[in-house]
Amino acid sequence: MLSATVAGVTTYALRPNEKEEMTTFVNQFPQSAQIIPTAFGTSSAGAVDLTKAAEASVNAVVHIKSTQLGRVQTIQQQPDLFDYIFGNPYGGGRQRQVQTQPRVGFGSGVIISKDGYIVTNNHVIEGADEISVKLNDSREYVGRIIGTDSNTDLALVKIEADDDLPIIPIGDSDELKIGEWVLAVGNPFNLTSTVTAGIVSAKARKLGIYDNGIESFIQTDAAINQGNSGGALVNANGELVGINSVLSSPTGAYAGYGFAIPTSIMTKVVTDLKEFGAVQRALLGISGNDLNAHFNDAMKKKAEELGVIEGVWVGQVVEGSSAAAADIQADDVIIGIDNKNIKTMAELQEELAKHRPGDKVKVKIIRDKKEKTLNVELKNAQGNTNVVKNVDMDILGAAFKELPDELKRQLNLGYGLQVTGLTDGKMKDAGIRKGVILLKANNQPLRQVSDLEEVLKVASQSPEQVLFITAITPAGRRVNFAVDLSQEE
Repeated sequence: MLSATVAGVTTYALRPNEKEEMTTFVNQFPQSAQIIPTAFGTSSAGAVDLTKAAEASVNAVVHIKSTQLGRVQTIQQQPDLFDYIFGNPYGGGRQRQVQTQPRVGFGSGVIISKDGYIVTNNHVIEGADEISVKLNDSREYVGRIIGTDSNTDLALVKIEADDDLPIIPIGDSDELKIGEWVLAVGNPFNLTSTVTAGIVSAKARKLGIYDNGIESFIQTDAAINQGNSGGALVNANGELVGINSVLSSPTGAYAGYGFAIPTSIMTKVVTDLKEFGAVQRALLGISGNDLNAHFNDAMKKKAEELGVIEGVWVGQVVEGSSAAAADIQADDVIIGIDNKNIKTMAELQEELAKHRPGDKVKVKIIRDKKEKTLNVELKNAQGNTNVVKNVDMDILGAAFKELPDELKRQLNLGYGLQVTGLTDGKMKDAGIRKGVILLKANNQPLRQVSDLEEVLKVASQSPEQVLFITAITPAGRRVNFAVDLSQEE
């Protein structure tokens, strides 16, 4: 299973970092007082009894059906001889419109608060126009997307119920031990709640399946199949310790191992999504690799040069980043953050994922074969500590439509979006006027409104926060605009 981009448009407004009481998961997602983990002394028990944990968790795991309605899409065909003869500079090839069929996907989710907040995988509800949530007792509700985060493949959905809903107590995934028994609870193959058991096989696994995403998976041999995505990984005490996300298989079915997102990451992400609509992601601002002297002779030699056996080797430091401000340098080896030892990049990502911009951490490094501790104030992708809030396409203050065929013929264009209306917003501020035809944004062709939405999402998360627009007036004059997306309260 692959991760997906955020469903919908995600743009951002900024406000100065405020020194307020830290928002916690429990603040945002009220728990039931009567919910008590099915705790028993596993160390003193002769055999592990998972029946109570299973009984406590199945009712809090839901079945999610996501539907993407059919829609008209414009398909760009390959250029033909006439395009080459007449030299269309804006991309040859004819366009045709096709009606797509509705797409239906299935997955699982976990109720994390009694008032109906549900965590699932981003790829379960990606692109959904309609979401249906079915509880284990067969009650069905309409789901509403609160927020999504493709970097961690997590999403927060809300349903409205008349009574308090069953939940699973949140456990501490950091306390999981290799070899500890866990349950995978979900809805594989579109079945109702199903429980499988296994052990924790590894922690802080990095698979490389999320493009530049955060990966620090719990690996388990509890069977995870299609439809389990978004379901619960539960420990023997009946506590939620992970969100099942990925199966590793050459066939698409279970073949030995599954992978779950730890609650140490999940609780921070969904708390941000509920409070801000966007994840407040703290970045260190380095690139590098795992250093392991036992991996091969070349790595052993590198470790001897740096004076450390394992950690995260810093290959490059991003200018203006948290690391640069704290004097972290290339060839440093990061071996700890606060009280946590760091051996791999996955462990480093997991620790950073728990923090927000503005948090201060102590980073332990090895430099010139000597240990050193640096005080680091974490920043976001924009290089500051402001709160990043979620807004939508309204920030542009404009309405668009795909270019009519007649106008394309008149101007010899292959594609474009025409501005059909303007209100106060970022496009009006940039000098864009009604009737202007947008051809490219940040060098990406704009054939339909969804193309602009996707470019806007990426640009809003970049340090520059700017849309560079290539456009043309209805009279055929070429113009360029720079649309500043930043917003400070």
